[in-house]
Amino acid sequence: MSGQLYLVPNTLGDSPINRNLPQEVITTIETLKYYIVENVRSARRFLKHVNSDINIDELTFFVLDKHTNPNDIPSFLNPIDQGHSIGLLSEAGCPGVADPGADIVLLAHNKKIRVIPMIGPSSILLSVMASGLNGQSFAFNGYLPVEKGDAIKTLKMLEDRSIKEKQTQLFIETPYRNLKILEDIIATCRPQTRLCIACDITTENEFIKTMTVAQWRKNKPDINKRPAIFLILG
Repeated sequence: MSGQLYLVPNTLGDSPINRNLPQEVITTIETLKYYIVENVRSARRFLKHVNSDINIDELTFFVLDKHTNPNDIPSFLNPIDQGHSIGLLSEAGCPGVADPGADIVLLAHNKKIRVIPMIGPSSILLSVMASGLNGQSFAFNGYLPVEKGDAIKTLKMLEDRSIKEKQTQLFIETPYRNLKILEDIIATCRPQTRLCIACDITTENEFIKTMTVAQWRKNKPDINKRPAIFLILG
């Protein structure tokens, strides 16, 4: 009997496992012996956090990151042909969403392998839920360009799209660049545009707040080096 590909969610930060993952996910994690991960060290730490009795030395890890040779990826699914199930584990949140795991999932579909998504936290959905902005129509845009001119141009385009389509626009930034992107938003977007800043979601330091750009100009939060997601609606 062939194995299956489980899409295993991870926590978004330092928060209790039982708050973030259903028991079914925890039970599945305890039974899997093969994992596809971005970083072996953080994956091992997460699995031990789920259950300290898991014997990490009995597990096999395949690394899928920007340095992975594309020619090696198909072999990651070989254990499935031998009857073993594999867990595709995200670094944070849900696999395949703003995550390199999408390539593995598509490959599994092409090989007629059953793909099983598991319930877990997603900063995208949680921030939309808590923003008070349009949850009927929204778009996740990943990272904005690094170059200032390109970032400003993209922000203006996203704001215009949000106004034209009445669609909430979401994007993220590397934590150490949070303050820079916040300055760009405040300087670029219209005063009446609503901005939601959500950071450290599901942790003790969770901060989620929606105000107009004009209001944020007077109340800039300390979000430096904190995992954050930004939502705008013109």
